[in-house]
Amino acid sequence: MELQKVKGDFSICKVATIKQIDFSKELLFVAQTPDEISVVCESAYLPQECIEVENGWNVLKVSGMLDFGLIGIIAKISNILADAKISIFVVSTYNTDYILLKTESFEKGLQVLRQEGYVIVE
Repeated sequence: MELQKVKGDFSICKVATIKQIDFSKELLFVAQTPDEISVVCESAYLPQECIEVENGWNVLKVSGMLDFGLIGIIAKISNILADAKISIFVVSTYNTDYILLKTESFEKGLQVLRQEGYVIVE
């Protein structure tokens, strides 16, 4: 399976209102629940008034469009990385999955995934 590196430095934050979010950016994830509004975006485009921020993330995209019938893609990747003591944050779209790894663990994560047969595309 191929995993594609996504260029850029990313952050995960919590905001009070979606009015603070710049929806014009190419890679942006927003989740709203009764308890919070979370945003994943390039660090350069963080909303100005975040309640909380976690900086320092890199992103891998699972290449290709994933069928809803596929089972265990994220489970396998997360288990490999968990065994290497690397934590992740995952977001999904209709077509694919994105895996965020802390910048300080990114190269180690790539190495571990390669050892398990994953192809990493620049």
